[in-house]
Amino acid sequence: MFARLTVLMTCLAVTAAHPATAQMMHGGGQGHMHGADGSGHDMATMPGLQGQNATAEESAELALMFRKFRTLSREVENLPNGIRTVTRSSDPDVMDALVNHTVGMIDRVGRKDDPKIMIQSPTLDIFFARGDRILSEIDVTEAGVIVTQTSDDPDVVAALHLHAAEVSAMVEQGMHAVHMMMMQRAGN
Repeated sequence: MFARLTVLMTCLAVTAAHPATAQMMHGGGQGHMHGADGSGHDMATMPGLQGQNATAEESAELALMFRKFRTLSREVENLPNGIRTVTRSSDPDVMDALVNHTVGMIDRVGRKDDPKIMIQSPTLDIFFARGDRILSEIDVTEAGVIVTQTSDDPDVVAALHLHAAEVSAMVEQGMHAVHMMMMQRAGN
């Protein structure tokens, strides 16, 4: 059975880190790559997916989606006033995590309850600040999780477009995309 949810806001996935975190995780800007000193990171527990205000279940869902990112696929249409995305997984457990994550983030944004995930993209800041300016419609169908988000706020629309691209990169490249975004932000 498929549910249809109409809500004020969603955030489909957690993405890249704040510049200070990226510098810390990538050798303090000294040009040495993440893990080159043997520290690496724990792909089993993925501590970077924990947050100051995130539940263990939320972090576990994110970890599952990152570990099995190759099961995900995604289509994005940038609209003049927002986005329309379709995200799916061939793995039923990953699909459940994707739906739970999407619904959970909708609730969090509506309450302005930022999970503050360590590797979270700064793009999400505007969503938690201006979630009341976003109209989101979510359909869970056999095609996947279909999210349409629109806003009259041009800054929010720009953030929706950017975040959709960030999530698409993660769907294609997994944690590697997060590392690349973190390094890019650390260089700015």
